[in-house]
Amino acid sequence: MSSNDILDQLRSKQIISDQHSETISDFLDSRPFSLYHELRSILYLGILLFTSGVGVIVYDNIDSIGHQVIISILAILCILLLGHSVKHRSPFSWLKTIPQSKLADYSLLLGCSLFLILEGYLQYQYELFGTRFGLAVAIPTLLFFLLAYRFDHIGVLSMALTGLASWLGLTIAPTSVVRGNDFTSESLLITAIVLGLALAVAGKVSEIKQLKSRFSFTYLLFGANLASAAALAGLFNHTVWFVYFIISIALSYYLIQTARKEQSAVFLVMGVIYGYVAISYALFYLTPDIMVGLLGIFYMLASSAGTLIFLLNFRKILGTKR
Repeated sequence: MSSNDILDQLRSKQIISDQHSETISDFLDSRPFSLYHELRSILYLGILLFTSGVGVIVYDNIDSIGHQVIISILAILCILLLGHSVKHRSPFSWLKTIPQSKLADYSLLLGCSLFLILEGYLQYQYELFGTRFGLAVAIPTLLFFLLAYRFDHIGVLSMALTGLASWLGLTIAPTSVVRGNDFTSESLLITAIVLGLALAVAGKVSEIKQLKSRFSFTYLLFGANLASAAALAGLFNHTVWFVYFIISIALSYYLIQTARKEQSAVFLVMGVIYGYVAISYALFYLTPDIMVGLLGIFYMLASSAGTLIFLLNFRKILGTKR
């Protein structure tokens, strides 16, 4: 319902006068339009394109530019960008902080991205860390965690969580497993599930204790996706599939309950999709082969009807008003 429709209803019920209605309508029509989210998207896209361009330039001009020149340029850019963020930092607080400069958040994110390029270049060209790949991942991960909490930056926190998952994967899995692309290794799946649950718990604790509570959404988003995807992989590929099925259903139930509590459409969709995949696989796995074809027909019809009902009652499930 548009604002004009609301004003018409208020005027028809004589809650406001015609003069007041016209004044409000003129104000709504003449108020400035916020470009905040559009500008943020453009800035983040610019950071992505800039870092991608730097990577391409480094790759294409290694021989002509020289390794020392490339390393020096990357290092100087990192120092300048991180220095700008430090210069305009706000006092540390466990609550939300606002940087003194509008560009401080973006310079921090760009500086961290360039730091990864610099470290990767040093490892590729000079084997700075040798075969200790875990150390190469652990250093930026720890650094990004410190910077995320110090500067209250969700983007850098996401980079730190990604690095943590990568570090644990390299630590648990032997090199042969990584090279062989055997990502269904049970040790990797168990690690992913445990890490995902730990991140979800960390997010809940941060929310309860008010320790960077706005990070709780990111923790739960990463943790739930990681644990749910690993549970489905175990469900598809291992003999003890029922254990992974129980884990998957429990995670889906928790996501749906969290979605209703927080009125979050993201968590609701995640819970429904992961739960639907797990239940569908278990149902067809337990169905005798001669009945699979018949079940498939009715199940597709039921799924289509269920999807329609879900979409029609989306807001009602979340508990939000129309």
